[in-house]
Amino acid sequence: MLQAEKILESFLYSCVGLAIHGFELVGVFIIIAAGVKGVINFLKKEPDVRLHLAQGMALGLEFKLGSEILRTVVIREFTEIALVAAIIAVRAALTFLIHWEIKNEEH
Repeated sequence: MLQAEKILESFLYSCVGLAIHGFELVGVFIIIAAGVKGVINFLKKEPDVRLHLAQGMALGLEFKLGSEILRTVVIREFTEIALVAAIIAVRAALTFLIHWEIKNEEH
């Protein structure tokens, strides 16, 4: 039974690791795409540049926040918990501020 638990644990860590990298990659691509689109819309003098840029950044940060939450699954030491908690808090605060700006920009 102990061998099966180790295999299952190893499988879990592999799946979580792949998901973390996948979410991080998607988040980065979304932020880059939103930034490029924001620059293009800025050069075209579109009126809703800030709104669309903030929405893209918020979506990208949501994916990156999801990866940090998944990272808590594979934590083994207390220092790692503190680091991940700090990262989650900063990203959550950024997401909150961006959503607040989106709401203000829509009005």
